[in-house]
Amino acid sequence: MERAEIVEHLIKKAGYSRRQFAEMIGIPPTTLNSMLNRGLGKASIDNVLKVCKGLGITVEELEEMANRGLNENEINEFVKESSYSYKIGKLELPLYGGIAAGALSTVEPVTKDNVEYITLPKNMLGKYANCKNLFALKVNGESMNKIIPNGSYVVCKPIEFEELKEDDIVIFSYDNEYSMKRFRRVEEDEVLIFSPESSDRRYRDLVISYDTINDLKIVAKVIWYAVTLD
Repeated sequence: MERAEIVEHLIKKAGYSRRQFAEMIGIPPTTLNSMLNRGLGKASIDNVLKVCKGLGITVEELEEMANRGLNENEINEFVKESSYSYKIGKLELPLYGGIAAGALSTVEPVTKDNVEYITLPKNMLGKYANCKNLFALKVNGESMNKIIPNGSYVVCKPIEFEELKEDDIVIFSYDNEYSMKRFRRVEEDEVLIFSPESSDRRYRDLVISYDTINDLKIVAKVIWYAVTLD
């Protein structure tokens, strides 16, 4: 495989679209498209370095894979054995108070003077290890206790409404109050549904009509959580 083909393969394997990967590494999507469509030969060394760093490989390793003519399975094994160390290390995430996993509530206020941080190994976050703007919250409540019990910590990635996917666990506010639930939409009924996953049957779906969507704000989706077992 050529260098551009290897890069394209590794981007897809990491779970990114071209646009998402370009935004993550800080280059214009049109620049990445040009690199992948026309080859890396005419790209600036700075952009090649950014691409390789985002994929967790060195320029030399990219050259070696291309020179050896590795297929997709061989590339996966090469990266796993030689280059996965880019995720080794720690990440400090701001802990923005608590989020209700029950009834809607306000988020505990945090200022720059009292913000706390939690530290996680980067390899715990998988493909999100190099994402910017991640933050942590502590869960209060039992409405998601089948998967995320009260007192757990979640790591969240800010997203826009248009990025929402079915079954994402999301942090959202409705009418200026916050909660964490599982998201889905029902197009034929023109509603959005935020569902609990709880052993307590008192918790109910929150159904939001398209007519009142202006009162809804999607803050982030949960990409990781930690559970302490008894």
